[in-house]
Amino acid sequence: MKNKEIIRVDQKVPAKLLIPLSLQHTFAMFGASVLVPLLFGIHPGIVLLMNGIGTLLFIFITGKQSPAYLGSSFAFLGPGAIIIANQGGFTYAQGAFITTGLCGCILAGIIYKFGTRWIDICLPPAAMGSVVALIGFELAGLTVTGPTGRANEIGAHIMADGKIVADAGDLTVFLVTLCTAILASIVFRGFFATIPILLAIVAGYVAAALFGQVDFTPIREASLFTLPHFQAPSFSLRASLTMLPAMLVILSEHISHQVVTGNIIGRDLLKKPGLHRTIFADNFSTMLSGFAGGVPTTTYGENIGVMAITKVYSVYVIAGAAICSIAMAFIGPFSALIQSIPGNVIGGVTFLLYGMIGTSGIRLLVDKQVDYSKTKNLILTAVIFVTGLSRVSVSIGGVELKGMVLACMVGIITSLLFHLFDKLHLMNE
Repeated sequence: MKNKEIIRVDQKVPAKLLIPLSLQHTFAMFGASVLVPLLFGIHPGIVLLMNGIGTLLFIFITGKQSPAYLGSSFAFLGPGAIIIANQGGFTYAQGAFITTGLCGCILAGIIYKFGTRWIDICLPPAAMGSVVALIGFELAGLTVTGPTGRANEIGAHIMADGKIVADAGDLTVFLVTLCTAILASIVFRGFFATIPILLAIVAGYVAAALFGQVDFTPIREASLFTLPHFQAPSFSLRASLTMLPAMLVILSEHISHQVVTGNIIGRDLLKKPGLHRTIFADNFSTMLSGFAGGVPTTTYGENIGVMAITKVYSVYVIAGAAICSIAMAFIGPFSALIQSIPGNVIGGVTFLLYGMIGTSGIRLLVDKQVDYSKTKNLILTAVIFVTGLSRVSVSIGGVELKGMVLACMVGIITSLLFHLFDKLHLMNE
């Protein structure tokens, strides 16, 4: 294999390469994906199962043309918590996941009927590139603000309240992980150049074990075979209406992820396989997960970052990661092993992954040749960045809009106003 050879979307990978490449994606998504069910108070086994099944369905529905891993969505945490606390418990949240997913599938049909030209009006390149960049940049702080840096956390224990709080062990594990990922990406050749994230996690895990940051007890005590906990949903109109605003979050996030993925792999995924197919697949997966007792799914930025670094875009690798996720739902020690990865290791990896997503947005601005001599483009980018990074938030029906999502909403409104002004010949340039 040549140095940094690109593995295409439709390219099959030999078994000896498929397993480590797939595990790399599994490790990248795991920390965030199991955190959501833990916050909802349910066992992550059912979520790992439905994430894997949802990803395989996504690949099938999109005709193997869009490489995306479906992990647990954070967008539903706010309204889900309201429903659980005040409207009947988690089973009613499940019902609301299903109705929201159904609305998303209906939206996919509307997009199929009327097309995607509206996206260029609502989110022109100056806005889209900025929103995509925010996907990575707004998550940057999470990579170094883990409470302890131990297992079941998605960030390293480096900073707290703007001050460095890391001890020598925390900092060493974080830097070993990050530096391994960087060096493997730019120095290694051949096969090892395609698995820098996996190598970084292994190196970081060993360092963490040497510093006593890994608890092996859950691995030793885990049952060899486990069964996910299935439960039936309950439905109420009130719960469904409470959850519905989360669809705005998912829509903006989904479009941004498809744009940045398309930019990385060199294809326009909004046209082929089409935004209607990807949105339908995403929301259909959410519906199935709700029926089984899981949580909503969404395309994952961590896995987009892995593709950006490794240049491995094969849907067969993504499918392999999905199968690994399904296996973890039934094989206790495997799941326990990955759950034991400390936050200091996850933070070292995501520090690079989120940065790569952010720079992909900047690359989009460059590739689209956005003209910043035009005031409207400067304003669009400026307003979106400041909205997304200033921590301003707005609550609608129990759903808190902030960061990239709120910035996307502000960008759409601003872009529509500029389009209207242009049609009325009110623009001064």
